[in-house]
Amino acid sequence: MRAVIADRPGAPDVLHPATLPDPEPGPGEVRIATEAAAITFIDTMIRAGSPVAPPMAFPTILGNGVSGVVDRAGPGVDTAWIGARVVTTTGGAGGYAGLALAQTTDLHHIPDPLGYPEAAALLADGRTAVGLHRAAGVRPGETVVVTAAAGGVGGILVQLAKAAGARTIGLAGSAAKLDHARSLGVDTTINHRDREWSTRLRAAAPDGVDVVFDGIGADTTAHLFGLVRSGGRYVQHGAAGGTWTTIDPAIAAAAGVTVIPLSAVGPTPAAMFALVEDALDLAARGIIRPTIGQTFALDDAAAAHAAIEARTTIGKTLLLP
Repeated sequence: MRAVIADRPGAPDVLHPATLPDPEPGPGEVRIATEAAAITFIDTMIRAGSPVAPPMAFPTILGNGVSGVVDRAGPGVDTAWIGARVVTTTGGAGGYAGLALAQTTDLHHIPDPLGYPEAAALLADGRTAVGLHRAAGVRPGETVVVTAAAGGVGGILVQLAKAAGARTIGLAGSAAKLDHARSLGVDTTINHRDREWSTRLRAAAPDGVDVVFDGIGADTTAHLFGLVRSGGRYVQHGAAGGTWTTIDPAIAAAAGVTVIPLSAVGPTPAAMFALVEDALDLAARGIIRPTIGQTFALDDAAAAHAAIEARTTIGKTLLLP
């Protein structure tokens, strides 16, 4: 099979294609002929050896999400799975490959209206966005700030907030991304790369905001947290700015703000599985749609990582073996 290997932590060019023996599924596993492999921002952080990324033993095949067709079943696995259209996690690694292994307990049937790319795009980003939205308890009439509003998670958060009847303010870092955020329904867009972005944000919400979805962290957190009014919720779900920023619990309590961590999403494997099912169902019913901004051939995984790190991508980035 064709796969992409990272021999060591480093720049995107540590990723290189290789031809490897086809994997064989073990007990409780199936093999999937990959149609689309998802790239997450955390993949780029793992590859780079970021201290805020989960540890990974190298060499490795990155990727924890694929969609495709089951082509082989392991010992003891119901052969009815063979030929099924599925999307699944892959145990934390192994997704950047033409063939991937997965546990049957992780398999999701892809609803008929959805294609393989859409399903792969919804696997991680859909479950995260649905879980964050529910944890925040967005209500009609509230004002919600979404960072990276043209991103994979951010774009879905925007759609969920709008469906809940909220007013949305979207942050993004380029004119193209701001245009896309508006196409998703964002009411007010602000370029967070502009020097006066926080001033513009305060002008857009002079009475404060009710919910912030912060996927950036770093210095952005301090600017955003000060806008949340009493009774509001601050949801920390990413560190695209390079560092997580800790919010002092005493300061949050004094301000009457509830800080919601990423760990509030799917506290158990069963809960995570259910969130994926819900995201797929919402997409099948047309309530949300993932943004697939760009696709790359499997052998071009290094270029895909470089594009993500350069912040030139919009929405989800997929590899198509």
